Amino acid sequence: MTSELERIARLARAFAAGGEGIEVGIGDDAAVLATGGERIVWTIDAQVEGTHFRRDFVSWHDIGWRATMAAASDLAAMGARPWCALAALVLSDDVGDEAFDAIAAGQRAASDAIGAPIVGGNLARGRETSISTTFLGRAARPVRRSGARVGDVLWLAGEVGLAAAGLRALVGGVHDAAVALAIDRWRRPRALVDAGLAMADHAHAAIDVSDGLARDASHVALASGVCIAIDAAALRTPPLCDAARALGVDPIELALHGGEDYALVVAAAAPIDGFARIGEARAGTGVVLVDAGAERAITPRGYDHFA
Repeated sequence: MTSELERIARLARAFAAGGEGIEVGIGDDAAVLATGGERIVWTIDAQVEGTHFRRDFVSWHDIGWRATMAAASDLAAMGARPWCALAALVLSDDVGDEAFDAIAAGQRAASDAIGAPIVGGNLARGRETSISTTFLGRAARPVRRSGARVGDVLWLAGEVGLAAAGLRALVGGVHDAAVALAIDRWRRPRALVDAGLAMADHAHAAIDVSDGLARDASHVALASGVCIAIDAAALRTPPLCDAARALGVDPIELALHGGEDYALVVAAAAPIDGFARIGEARAGTGVVLVDAGAERAITPRGYDHFA
């Protein structure tokens, strides 16, 4: 079976998005439509039971929250302000009214938190529960993956690796206090809309970290025609190291190949408020890790639906 990236490329060839008002089609965090003034930024995300969540790990309220925030994060990555959303719910037979109301309450809480109402959608019955959320946002200058320049600094807003640590803790039944924050980061991610707006006028390229820092940084490297060098020391934050120690795993492994953090990675020439330096863009291709003066190429191993 082909990989997720290969299937995205096949869809791009099949649909060949173009036409009046379409500035960006398949291949970025969101599509961009020109409407005369501000650009409309349009994205969709699906949360599927058994793939993105398990009921024994997360509440129905959290499932509604996660589905909404995951979709909104794509807008944050493009420097767009969320406007409104549609949500399609496919519910299995054993989802009763109490669970249904909890999902809706989670969706409402997340949409209120980012200031973008859910204005409609669709309901259907299916073999497993899933939530698909499509968001519309507005941006004067949407930030794409393809603008990174040699000499840019790589900046990070949010945390990488904690969500993966939280999921590992849940799977392994680890209840140490050191993993409590990590579990919360996995259950209740937040789209960094304010950080996205802060970087919009300064960033040359950006992406959100949903499939792992290594994999998502590789998207920027490929789209921009640069090499992304990541500083390992910048990833070893105390909360991540504490959680990794409790789990008996390497914090760098979690940071590079975890995912579902919904942090923002930005290539820009100058510092941005709320962002920390984690690397740079160089001449070349791919992604490398710089650790204690040594460098090694990184093979992206983040989440792939079809790997």
